Amino acid sequence: MSNLKITITSLDMEARGIGHLKNEDGSNGKVVFVDGAIPGEVVSPQIYRKKANFELAKMGRLFKESPQRIIPKCNYFDMCGGCSMQHISADGQVAIKQRVLEDSLWHISKVKPKTLLRPIHGPTWGYRYRARLSVRNVVKKGEVLVGFHEKKSRYVADTKTCEILPKHISALMVPLRKLISTLSIIDALPQIELAIGENTTALVLRIMRGLSENDEKILKEFADKHTIQWWLQKAGPDSVELYYPNAAIGEENKNNYGGLHYTLPEFGIKMPFKPTDFTQVNHHINRVMVVRALRLLDVQKNERIADFFCGLGNFTLPLATQALQVVGIEGSIALTTRAEENARSNNLHSKTQFITKNLFEITSKDLRDLGKFDRILIDPPRDGAMALCEALVDLSQLQNSMLPKRIAYVSCSPGTLARDAGILVKAGYVLNSAGVINMFPHTSHVESMAIFDLIR
Repeated sequence: MSNLKITITSLDMEARGIGHLKNEDGSNGKVVFVDGAIPGEVVSPQIYRKKANFELAKMGRLFKESPQRIIPKCNYFDMCGGCSMQHISADGQVAIKQRVLEDSLWHISKVKPKTLLRPIHGPTWGYRYRARLSVRNVVKKGEVLVGFHEKKSRYVADTKTCEILPKHISALMVPLRKLISTLSIIDALPQIELAIGENTTALVLRIMRGLSENDEKILKEFADKHTIQWWLQKAGPDSVELYYPNAAIGEENKNNYGGLHYTLPEFGIKMPFKPTDFTQVNHHINRVMVVRALRLLDVQKNERIADFFCGLGNFTLPLATQALQVVGIEGSIALTTRAEENARSNNLHSKTQFITKNLFEITSKDLRDLGKFDRILIDPPRDGAMALCEALVDLSQLQNSMLPKRIAYVSCSPGTLARDAGILVKAGYVLNSAGVINMFPHTSHVESMAIFDLIR
């Protein structure tokens, strides 16, 4: 196998190079996924797992190197599972993700955008303002580990810095290890969740039992020294509460979450959030994404707009600064309640309405009951918006005049976006434009935006 050569033609969703073994007649045979290989390279695969239809391999000898190959910045890249593409230049990563989006749209639904949008990208280091770090007391090593998991492993990677976290958090990784090693709950603290706001850094300790008096003293001293907030999560995400410092929380400030917030300055919006809420990991890219989505949606002042999967109102509130009315629809009453609070705190409550509805079971009747929308924005989780898109197909057959004339679809999965694009075509929409959003540099995550226009 050491003399075998294969050409890498693309990457899979885990950033592994894809090539083919050759049949005796020279045609492509079994697919080989090669860790660390880049499209355009010729490599010798070292097979470590064989399956009926594919093989998994490590990269052996590199016969032809891609011009996009670079030396990873992080010393832990080969071991830590937090990143998968640091060996590829920033421009190369964006180009590969754009190709993944285009290939998904075509291979899954035979759809091509009329226009390719310029990729949205920004700072590639220190960008990750949200993260979930695992904690493990490794008795054999005599130390506590804090960080992401190792590649293809459930073990916590032994890392002392992290290039994708902000510098002040990277600098805390070793102090956090030392801190946790002094706590009585050293074996009952499996996770630390990070959430950084405009001027606040919150660390959520997932604790399985209560703190001792000495634990409390140590945590408060650490918070004071490093200017952070401690939050405690004793059960599910809804159990999270600010622990220290908590002077900002009173009846008059019960919804300000210790001052944790992000801003959308182009729209004059301030968004308070809890550290366990879903917010975008990359604040810079989120701002650019919202601006582009609203520009492409082209909302008019007299129009009624729907924001499906609205969350805390990340798109709803900016839309409300431009439209007559915006209806945010979300499956969680906790989220719609919080979105209403955010609308009120930004003086947009008179132009917004929030409805709780299971969007994975929505029907054309539900859409008719919601009333006509001129334009809609869809920002679903990885599962996509199949039920909503199918409801639009049914609506096109029952009452075509109810269909919105333009749809902006923001996606975190090219596969489900492609599937849903194929459904929307059946409702009479055409894919006007699409492009990638590099929300997660150095990872294989592909975020994207697509604009659909009604043609009948």
